[in-house]
Amino acid sequence: MSNWDLMMPGMGLTSIGLAGVVLSYAEIAHTFIDGMHALSGLTMFVGLIFLAAGILDGGVSTSNRAKATTLVVLSIGLGFGMFGLTYNTSDFTITLAGVLMGIAFPSIIIAYLAMKHQELVKPVGSIVAMAGATGIIVWLAFGLVGPDTYLVPQAEEAAEAAPAPEAAATVEMLAGSSIQGNPDYSPRDVSVAQGGTVLWTNADDLAHTATTKDDLGETFDTGLVGAGESYALDTSGLGPGEYAYYCTVHPWMEGTLRVEGPPPQAAVAIPEGAALPSDGQAYYDPEAVEVAAGTVVTWDNLDNTLHTVTSGAPPPEGGGPDGLFDSGIMAAGESYELDTSGLGPGEHPYYCTLHLWMTGTVSVAPP
Repeated sequence: MSNWDLMMPGMGLTSIGLAGVVLSYAEIAHTFIDGMHALSGLTMFVGLIFLAAGILDGGVSTSNRAKATTLVVLSIGLGFGMFGLTYNTSDFTITLAGVLMGIAFPSIIIAYLAMKHQELVKPVGSIVAMAGATGIIVWLAFGLVGPDTYLVPQAEEAAEAAPAPEAAATVEMLAGSSIQGNPDYSPRDVSVAQGGTVLWTNADDLAHTATTKDDLGETFDTGLVGAGESYALDTSGLGPGEYAYYCTVHPWMEGTLRVEGPPPQAAVAIPEGAALPSDGQAYYDPEAVEVAAGTVVTWDNLDNTLHTVTSGAPPPEGGGPDGLFDSGIMAAGESYELDTSGLGPGEHPYYCTLHLWMTGTVSVAPP
């Protein structure tokens, strides 16, 4: 019969440990996160030991209570096994699981026969042993001389290294960031224009993630980034705004990604005929533009000759170029873009150095 004096504390410790593991990794209770996952995991496994000892005390119990307890323990074990199988990035995880199952199933069958039909233990054990030996021999034979010699070292072809993505912003997962209180993401707050690439690089010796916090990775999730690895995020699919993110493995690691929308635009045309002074002729259209700081102003040369967009006032009345901006020579059909972020508030005159009668102004509103 089962020993309930062992099973009762075993079930209690297992439940408390399992609850602690869930709380710590789900980031529900911030107070208990530091070290909680290790302590609660240890508590859970101690509870499982008590449970196993209580169930097997005096032999294998067949009572309904023992069966129900066994099912609970198996459910917990399978649950964590599936979790580990899902998040494990090793190429040999499935193979290892298959080997363990190949060992476990015959062991269960032989243990059952030893209890119920002892006369069958020896022949069944011999069959299992011969089957295992045959499987190993066949695996070695095919691996060495079969069609696919998977045990023979193959000459690896030199793979061309994929070009690293050009990043608009780079975030480093710092060494030691797995310890709460240490610096983690550097920089913690990063801004990038919509469509730019953000590159997370792991300089730590443990795996980390960068996962959106509010929706638990629905917006973006790097997955596990191993030591020395990187992950590039294309922000083309993200709308402008701030995105708080964290590491799902070490939830105290937090950062913010700010995606900035495209800057406002303004267009000025250099119309056909602007190279010839005449009444009613538009030289820059519009001649005066008023924009907010950060607006990108684009001049399109629609004329059939060369022009410039040069800040300053034309001589002899003016002092010539003032050095704020200059398109250089623009051929017919070419364009020039000016980011007004570098201009101070106020009115900024400009002209064409090839046709001094062509003048215009860009007025930048104060922030």
